[in-house]
Amino acid sequence: MSLVTARPVLTRLAASLLLFASMVFVDVPSAQAQVTALKQSIAESAAKDPALAEFYKSRGYKPLWTSKSDAQRRRAFLKALGTAADHGLPVNRYDADQLANLFRSAKSARDMGRVEVEASKMFLQFAQDLQTGAVNPARVDSGIKRKPPRRDRLAQMIAFSKSSPRGYLKNLTPKSAEYTRLMKEKMRLERVLGNGGWGPTVGAKALKPGQSGAQVVALRNRLIAMGYMKRSASQAYDAELQKAVQLFQLDHGLATDGVAGGGTLAEVNEPVEKRLSQVIVAMERERWMLPERGRRHVLVNITDYHAQIIDNGKVTFKTRSVVGKNDEDRRTPEFSDVMEFMVINPTWNVPRSIATKEYLPLLKRNPNAVSHLRLVDNRGRTVSRGSVNFSQYNEKTFPFNMKEPPSQGNALGLVKFMFPNVHNIYLHDTPSKSLFGRETRAFSHGCVRLSDPFDFAYALLARQEKDPVGYFKSRLNTGKETRVDLVEPVPVHIIYRTAVTQAKGRTQFRRDVYGRDAKIFNELRKGGVALRAVQG
Repeated sequence: MSLVTARPVLTRLAASLLLFASMVFVDVPSAQAQVTALKQSIAESAAKDPALAEFYKSRGYKPLWTSKSDAQRRRAFLKALGTAADHGLPVNRYDADQLANLFRSAKSARDMGRVEVEASKMFLQFAQDLQTGAVNPARVDSGIKRKPPRRDRLAQMIAFSKSSPRGYLKNLTPKSAEYTRLMKEKMRLERVLGNGGWGPTVGAKALKPGQSGAQVVALRNRLIAMGYMKRSASQAYDAELQKAVQLFQLDHGLATDGVAGGGTLAEVNEPVEKRLSQVIVAMERERWMLPERGRRHVLVNITDYHAQIIDNGKVTFKTRSVVGKNDEDRRTPEFSDVMEFMVINPTWNVPRSIATKEYLPLLKRNPNAVSHLRLVDNRGRTVSRGSVNFSQYNEKTFPFNMKEPPSQGNALGLVKFMFPNVHNIYLHDTPSKSLFGRETRAFSHGCVRLSDPFDFAYALLARQEKDPVGYFKSRLNTGKETRVDLVEPVPVHIIYRTAVTQAKGRTQFRRDVYGRDAKIFNELRKGGVALRAVQG
């Protein structure tokens, strides 16, 4: 080869070597530097969050959201975030549009690392809120003793990273039938709100059958708008309107007398916004509950003043109840536990708060006051009242316990149902039967009194005794305190719901007797929950 022909070849070879050099020493290091910078940014951004720091470390700081192969995951998550308002969640915590803009605008490795971790933080917040609630119950009201079953954040990230994004996000939604029905009711009420609500309120203080006039028409029109009766031109409080009022009263826990008294009209006049907020709070409360309630369980809804036995999703027993009075130290708490036994002919061990706050002042004035109660020292010995100077004691120094022996007049009645708990709450009989006839039944010191405690006992014992009635009465007739263990312990759920759906029929609404729902909605509203009005 001559030098003349070789020169172009050498020139091309030199050019190739230069190109190779540039690829080796410029492009490749540049790509590696980008990867290194991204990993370093992810590590720095996640450092203050132990769960995310461990998650990204375990995967060598490989991104979950920001690589080209993560497009499907990004789309699925952004779509899920768009449903937050449908679930009544605080949307200010996870703005889908803001996150989408961050994904689009992130160009440098450092920015992509920040967006990567921000997306994971948002995912964890959304997943927790949708699965187990957006509000911490204990911070809202001291009477809410529930601890939602929060999933470990690291475990959540690992599970999500190994799952189909769309399927995983879909499965975050609570699976209970109640939640599904509440969500449908929320959407229905949003449409009612979008269409202007239920019309003018009723201005009368009370209305009854036989009356007529503008306010009767206002009542009729409002009940028509709510779906309790068909359209009518009648101006009279006739039989048709009376039936509609009774149906409304039944759905709102009111005495079904067909008379639109002050209490009934107050509920009739509640705006759509109030009912919508109740449904949103009920959805939040449903998220707090464990998904498995028990094939057989006892359900006490404080606001409904009833106790039920539920078998395989159906109510098999129901009785009226009396719950705690709306005083700071008497309100019935919300919690779940397991009923283990019942006590027939129980002794009432007077709670110390009652003994010192209610009975000690009486004993100071008259040592023979509340004579049906025994005074007992710390060794369990009965103490003669004549030997005690009650005036020397106060709430903190009172050294005695007080007990009421089994009897017909015992404060606990003739049977109590125990699910041992730190709150000292249980279900029991009562000699004060007249209270069960009242519409509102918040009178106790916190425990739940039952209107039909014997029947309740028979229903529980039927699972383990051939003759539950005979078995119960034989123990009762001894007059002695007798413990009867349940062969199959039964979960007990004391809940507080002012909106409850039915498998068939309209949603039931109750008054916020302790004001707890108002507190919960206020917390949700702070996070961005708003009442939506949907047209159509």
